[in-house]
Amino acid sequence: MIDGETVVLGVGSPLMGDDGLGVEVVETLRHQWAPDADLVFLDGGTWGMRVLPYIEGARRLLLLDVIRAGREPGTLIRLEKDELPRHLKQKLSPHQIDLSEVLALAELRGTFPDEAVALGIEPDVVELHDGLSETVQAAVPELLERVRAQLAAWGHELVPAKGGPPGDPRTRAADA
Repeated sequence: MIDGETVVLGVGSPLMGDDGLGVEVVETLRHQWAPDADLVFLDGGTWGMRVLPYIEGARRLLLLDVIRAGREPGTLIRLEKDELPRHLKQKLSPHQIDLSEVLALAELRGTFPDEAVALGIEPDVVELHDGLSETVQAAVPELLERVRAQLAAWGHELVPAKGGPPGDPRTRAADA
């Protein structure tokens, strides 16, 4: 990964209703906007430690996910770098790695990005369910605007996509 790069990382499971928010928003960004050379839209899905190299190679990290903050479903949430949960937990299996543990490992290794922000929405339905709830779906346009504003604040110019070639290296999936 290029030093100084900004990674927009969408995480979650589309099979679990609103938990698929981050992945859906990253896919929307890929289709609507052409990123500049220092910006990567990354579908991290539920890949756990496989996203660590992307996080460690970034100077700025924008996380997109549902965020449980005890607010009304559909509420937009912003967490600054120092508010992001980063901790290691005891596991029954090494396959149970979650994002907080990936972030904790990057911090322990001294490779956590200089700047990090999480943007998300308080979920309504997090259970086996196809697609986002109506409540969360209604908040997605405002979330997309906040993503655009954050990227602009970091100096990125988003221009409308013109049906760029498939496999554009600036829009990667974690399993690529």
